[in-house]
Amino acid sequence: MPEQQISPTKGNLIIAKTSLRQARMGYDLMDKKRNILIREMVLLSDKVKLLRDNIVKTFSEAYDALQKAHIMLGVNSPIGRQVPIDNGIEISYRSVMGIELPIVNLPRRKIKPVYGTLQSNEQFDNAFIKFNEVKYLSVMLAEIENSIYRLAIAIKKTQKRANALENILIPKYIEQVRFISNALEEKEREEFSRQKVIKAVKQKKKSV
Repeated sequence: MPEQQISPTKGNLIIAKTSLRQARMGYDLMDKKRNILIREMVLLSDKVKLLRDNIVKTFSEAYDALQKAHIMLGVNSPIGRQVPIDNGIEISYRSVMGIELPIVNLPRRKIKPVYGTLQSNEQFDNAFIKFNEVKYLSVMLAEIENSIYRLAIAIKKTQKRANALENILIPKYIEQVRFISNALEEKEREEFSRQKVIKAVKQKKKSV
């Protein structure tokens, strides 16, 4: 509402001051939330870099071992098809300032070859172990990257709300408080002057 349309009353002054106080509290909460979310995202970003480096290294070692196994066993060896799909992923959530972040868990199991040892060799066994480790690392990476993505969206929304409070609502209510306060002070000065004149007139009449 434009200031010139606001009736300069004490009631509206109370409303404006209350709105200003709530807007400032809202900004403080948004600022706190933003900082906490940013700190959480920075921590996860540090982890994801190390994790990616580890995955690249493990993948490289796994493919190197697999390539050597192919040379000795043949690319079309049926051994690989005997490795079952792991459907044991469990997903839950944790809350950070109201933002639901996933917890992706794949319980570690003791490595048990699912193929005959006479059909494989040391390189294939090594590739099997390495790819099994990549599986767990990939689950961890999926959890962290999804969390970072959700945090980035939440930070953007929080920043937008904080900017609206800081640059639009708070200045608006400050101006309303200033406008109404000045108008009320002006009315008080006019009333004081009026009462002073009335008093002077009464005193003059008494002295006549």
